[in-house]
Amino acid sequence: MVTDPIGDLLTRLNNAAQRRHESFLVPASKLKRAILTILQKEGYVHSVEDAVHDGHPALKVQLRYVGDGQPMITGMERISKPGRRVYVGSKEIGKVRNGIGMSILSTSKGIMTDQESRRNKLGGEVLCSVW
Repeated sequence: MVTDPIGDLLTRLNNAAQRRHESFLVPASKLKRAILTILQKEGYVHSVEDAVHDGHPALKVQLRYVGDGQPMITGMERISKPGRRVYVGSKEIGKVRNGIGMSILSTSKGIMTDQESRRNKLGGEVLCSVW
């Protein structure tokens, strides 16, 4: 049993990118799907598809690389952890790497990027940062 499913997703994503895998599988959940959909929409991953692994629902993530095989995601950080939740207001949301990266927040209107959260004037729990 995984106690931090978002941390597990980020670790799998980082490991697959560092090993230059074309795709990887992660156990499915609505939260993971929402995070991966945002990463796909922002251009960090190529696609997210439903899959089955050992009879359990999973998500197959196709990674995206640029130019000479460098992964599109160069770094990521889990901000809010199970032992220490981090909440921010809409005016307190900071920029990641001076606007090069993005934060993913869980708000009352769903999972969204830091830009969408500022635009909608919503605060929430900062799940992770990606650059």
